[in-house]
Amino acid sequence: MIKILTANERHHRDLGWLSTYWHFSFDDYYDPANLNWGALRVFNDDIIQPGQGFGAHPHRDMEIVTYVLDGELEHQDNQGNRGVIRAGEFQVMSAGTGIVHAEYNHSRERPVHLLQLWITPRTKGLPPRWEQRRFTVEDRMGKLLPVVSGGDVPETLIFDQDAVIYVSSLRAGQEVIHKSRPGRKPYLFVIAGGLTINGMPVKPGHQARIADEPELALQAKEVAELIFLDLP
Repeated sequence: MIKILTANERHHRDLGWLSTYWHFSFDDYYDPANLNWGALRVFNDDIIQPGQGFGAHPHRDMEIVTYVLDGELEHQDNQGNRGVIRAGEFQVMSAGTGIVHAEYNHSRERPVHLLQLWITPRTKGLPPRWEQRRFTVEDRMGKLLPVVSGGDVPETLIFDQDAVIYVSSLRAGQEVIHKSRPGRKPYLFVIAGGLTINGMPVKPGHQARIADEPELALQAKEVAELIFLDLP
């Protein structure tokens, strides 16, 4: 089963300082039929205006992954962590027993565009932790590059779930294959460009929710950027 949801099917909010697309129920948007996809609880596509952001707020027992597509996002938390996530970088924040953090556009001149994903953890009550890493276009060119995993994939950031997050940059005509174990629930989001998944067209802003597909062929019809999750 491959279910394609178009860009227009996402829930959109424009608050002036923030333009955001929510793939699942979030904040005051509630749809009991759209709460999650496997362990993926939140997938938000945010553009934050210069100098704006989210003030200090708490999280608990959630694995939060942030991928900056363009611009710079400043992070600070009550664990003493502070840094700037730049385009091409991933951050993993394991909220565990509790963490309070704030996120701001680091620039006073240009917006920041980011994806933020919340993954439910395998274990509650773990110590909070934070790490980030840069992955280049060359790293992900022509392949599915694993960037976050449950600790079983070398050279990845780590979170507490039996899942893997991949990114890829594909030239027109390039194809990558992903083989899924039984019971998995893959998830695809097209950041830019166009591609097909097992022959089905997927455009920018579209998502594919997938189940019971042992093999997936992702073929770019033009230069394409994507993020792909292999989820329980």
